[in-house]
Amino acid sequence: MIAADGTWIPGHDIDCLRRLVDRKLVIADTSTNQERRRAWYDHDTGSHSRPMVLAETGGLRDHARPVADKDLVCTSHWARVIEHALRVELYQFEVLQDDHVIEPRMCLGWRVKASGYGVQVVQHHADFDGTLGARRWDAPIQDLESGLHRLQPRTFSVDRDATHFEVDLLEHAFGDLLPIEIRGSHWWTLGMTWTAIELIGLENLMLAMYDQPDGLHALMAFLRDDALAFADWLQVEDLLCRNDSNDYIGSGSMGYTRDLARPGAEDVRTTDQWVLLESQETVGVGPEQFAEFIFPYQADVAQRFGKIYYGCCEPVHSRIDVLSQLPNLARVSVSPWADEERMAAALGERIVYSRKPNPTSVSTEVFDEAAILEDLRHTLAVARNCRVELIMKDVHTLCEHPERLPRWVQLARRAVNEATNEGKACA
Repeated sequence: MIAADGTWIPGHDIDCLRRLVDRKLVIADTSTNQERRRAWYDHDTGSHSRPMVLAETGGLRDHARPVADKDLVCTSHWARVIEHALRVELYQFEVLQDDHVIEPRMCLGWRVKASGYGVQVVQHHADFDGTLGARRWDAPIQDLESGLHRLQPRTFSVDRDATHFEVDLLEHAFGDLLPIEIRGSHWWTLGMTWTAIELIGLENLMLAMYDQPDGLHALMAFLRDDALAFADWLQVEDLLCRNDSNDYIGSGSMGYTRDLARPGAEDVRTTDQWVLLESQETVGVGPEQFAEFIFPYQADVAQRFGKIYYGCCEPVHSRIDVLSQLPNLARVSVSPWADEERMAAALGERIVYSRKPNPTSVSTEVFDEAAILEDLRHTLAVARNCRVELIMKDVHTLCEHPERLPRWVQLARRAVNEATNEGKACA
């Protein structure tokens, strides 16, 4: 076989991948995997009381990662990318044992490109020895009144031939084992404030709320219109994909829901999809300013989608009353810095309480299981009347102890079982 870049894919690479696919298919058919799938659907409807547990490994920078390059046996780049993804799935089921679900399919996304906004954001990175570091950037627009006209709406394109060539490769290698689907997202967030600070700077964004409010409204309206234009183009071009199954949605959850699919529909519309909205960059902004300058534009985007997951690392307890105005709000991130009691009271049973425990509990030199359990028990007690999901994310180091993350999952399951049994006893 020959990959899209013209390189030869050796037969032993294909043999390796097919063996991994075989293991994936066996797992997909297990009762444990099927129970997790059912639990996610019940979690979405509120008909099942079991809190869901997830842990992420994608951000780890340790040498001793759960799946590292040294663990891969394929030699071609094309095969190694697929091998890594397959081994991560197997690790999640066999070692991590959280509530990730394995579906019997293989997916790839459309080859879509978007242009810039007609201005250049110059990045400056500090010198450092590790894999993470600080950066600053030169915002191309320093004054909204005089510089906003420089922004240009983006243009979009899709390489259908390259996408279908990749589909053909996968069909040739695995099509007799499992279906190949074009499925994937074209954005992580449509929150827009990240883009806003790239264009005008964080300090300017804050000051503009007082010094240039009309200019800031114009910027946010431009970004809203551009985001919706992208969504419209994708829909017209039939490039939108469903994300209502084992799809990564929001800032760490899974998309299982039966609320979005239209019976018999072959096309996908934005109203058939989850979308993430967040505004981590305005964490220091009061609820009144957020409601005036950010929320109206996010609300316009939200109306075009079926279900909304709101928030990431920012604590949203001070603006939850504003966010609750979204009619299709389904899940809200309860970050490590959120007021858990206020969030539990606001979300209740209607909106999923998507809790993100502080990753320092698994990242610092001392792995304190008692403290981890205390934190989990506190969350489950505070949110006992909510639909809870516990998501350990933004983990960049485990201090070279990869066994910590599966242990955190075990501790989370223990806390969940305690809370569930206590609830049954009280009933």
